[in-house]
Amino acid sequence: MNAPLKKLSELAGVAFDGRRSGYVPPKELRISKKLKLHRKAKQRIDPVTFEVVRHALWNVNEEHGATIQRLSGSPVAMYALDLNPSILTEDAEFVYFGPYMQYMSGVTDTQVKWTLENRSDNPGIREGDMFLANDPWVGAAHQMDVMLLCPVFWKGELFCWVTNCLHQYDIGGITPGSFCPSARDAFDEGILLPPIKIVEGNEIRRDIEEVYLRSSRKPSAVALDFRAQLAGNTTARDRIFSLIKRYGVDTVKGVMRKIIDDGERAFLKKLERLPDGVWRERTYVECCRPGDRSVHRVMLTLTKNKSRLTFENEGTDPQAGAINATYSGWRGAIMVALNELLCWDQYYAVGGALRHVDFNPTPGTLNCADFPASVSTAPVQCMEISLYPAYNVLSKMLYPDPELRRDLMCIGGTSQWPATIFRGIDQWGERYGYLLVDPIGGAIGAFSHADGISTGGQARTPICKLPNVEHTEQSFPLLFLYRKEIRDSGGAGKWRGGLSAESCFIPHGTDAITHDTLSSGNAIPTSTGMMGGYPGAVNRYRFLRDSDILSRMKTSDLVNDIDELQGRSETLQLRQQDFVQNPADVYAVLWSAAGGFGDPLERDPAKVEADVDNGDVSADAAREIYGVVLGDAQATARLRAEKRMGRIGRPSGKKLDAKETLRATENLAVKGARWCCAKCSTDLGPVSANYKAGCVRNDLPIKASNPIVGDPARFIDPVPQFRQFCCPGCGLAVENEIAIAGDPPLRDVEIPR
Repeated sequence: MNAPLKKLSELAGVAFDGRRSGYVPPKELRISKKLKLHRKAKQRIDPVTFEVVRHALWNVNEEHGATIQRLSGSPVAMYALDLNPSILTEDAEFVYFGPYMQYMSGVTDTQVKWTLENRSDNPGIREGDMFLANDPWVGAAHQMDVMLLCPVFWKGELFCWVTNCLHQYDIGGITPGSFCPSARDAFDEGILLPPIKIVEGNEIRRDIEEVYLRSSRKPSAVALDFRAQLAGNTTARDRIFSLIKRYGVDTVKGVMRKIIDDGERAFLKKLERLPDGVWRERTYVECCRPGDRSVHRVMLTLTKNKSRLTFENEGTDPQAGAINATYSGWRGAIMVALNELLCWDQYYAVGGALRHVDFNPTPGTLNCADFPASVSTAPVQCMEISLYPAYNVLSKMLYPDPELRRDLMCIGGTSQWPATIFRGIDQWGERYGYLLVDPIGGAIGAFSHADGISTGGQARTPICKLPNVEHTEQSFPLLFLYRKEIRDSGGAGKWRGGLSAESCFIPHGTDAITHDTLSSGNAIPTSTGMMGGYPGAVNRYRFLRDSDILSRMKTSDLVNDIDELQGRSETLQLRQQDFVQNPADVYAVLWSAAGGFGDPLERDPAKVEADVDNGDVSADAAREIYGVVLGDAQATARLRAEKRMGRIGRPSGKKLDAKETLRATENLAVKGARWCCAKCSTDLGPVSANYKAGCVRNDLPIKASNPIVGDPARFIDPVPQFRQFCCPGCGLAVENEIAIAGDPPLRDVEIPR
């Protein structure tokens, strides 16, 4: 009753700066004097000891994650690997996070900092405590990603934190499984818990646990998830105690500090090699609520100024419907790309880099939503739509350096997750609710020097893998008809994006399955290409009612594609609720593929022919997109010349004779103070202006971007375009752009001169 009013407001979800977004401007932590922090660290550590302890700390994280996997029993943990452990310093700087779902660790430090500020005085942070949290306005991807925060004490001082996060089976809300695509606001979704002390003196507080489980349809499964997380933290804490006892507390803290400091130095060394500039990306998310046919714009701007990077989302549309993410989700999503493209050599140690990264969001937007916006679907929509554009802006920043450009990567598959949330009575007569995990098979985007990887997983979950079909059939009342990679799904380019796949199934061992769809990226490609590359395939639902599948199965007639079957085709909408799949109804889900890099007309014809032979590219796409006449090199050269001239009509413009001073992208160079084509040096205008104004612009229908893209009018009213910006001198595709008609050309690269 004596808590200050501000603290009560925070508990209700009101943000600390009054804008209710969850965003807190950078400031010093305010920690109670009751809490003593361990600050002493050994400054000089011999190299052998450092390497031994460093790797031991990494193995603590590995064992931590594996413990949760083994004990949870949840298919979310076992197959989707939708979890991640972390180690942080006493004041919440990252030492390590794990190779599982990196979103989850990307928001951990905000949770720990909040706990330090708001729990260190009352109820206090003490040895043997753990705090449970899932409030996205404090620091969580969405309500189902439940965190367990464990302070590690040594002789009365807070030494560090070990934490974990696990997507739990069901924590309430209007939809079983807690993904709530029709939620009006957070009050339609699962329980919201800012950090609460659920373990005190190494004992579970029954009162807190019972409150936490009360909203769940599967309390026993959630209780088991919680105990798996508890075991993970306990294991990690014990391993750190062992390291301290063996090497000394100041040595272990010194290693932690050095890991962070080394990461900082490596990060700064890379930034020194890159020019200052501004890079932008624009993309779109569809269908914010059932019946919505609009498109919602998402903007990302990256500014490099010497040794600092600043990310902003200004220009993003206001929060809407049930697709939103909070500030912590936006920040955590960007941290995934930052870790992979700039910190990969630090083995998941991003603390040093974060000392030089600012996040400057606009509250009240789709990916920095004010409370009480609906956010339960954030990781498959507005967090995804925040993460993947970050690959493009960071990759374009890296490109000018010949060595660092090898680290860039185009947007991967499942850039929007095509969820199907299914529920009903399973083969054992029990109620269940889950979603199809197969899209985690993803695809890896093209590189600046190599093709992407077909069904290579999701880069944000480096050790993810497609669930075994038999495991899914064992756990749920499904029978798979096929799962296969889809030809032409990968984005075309000089280097091709990886293919995605499609899973097709019918009910089995049950009378029917009830579904909700939850998707975006079905009308507008979200795995955009880069530097002239084409986008990967869109998401696709195919549903066939009253098919002849059961009669075909009786004669052992296998099905290779849903189009081989007879039945009534039904177009599923992107948030279609409560539709029933009966035993003869066939459902196929294809997930978005990966973007390509560079102009497809620049791809080695021999590689195109190999793609056709391998079944990755069709003969039609080889001719129409790549300009390759199979088996005829001379005809290929003629066709490609025709296609280049078809883009521009006839050559025009003047050539620049000056020396190239910067290669801004694969196809864009700077000579003096002017942009030019990197292939033929045609002048594209002053560096102070948008180079696209000097290109020939072709506005093509969105279907031209990828053979899998269908008619967008099935899902949305706005008209999307596939824009090509081509060199007026040689017809090279300098850059492509996915845009809604009427949106101005994006100034994606801005280099001060």
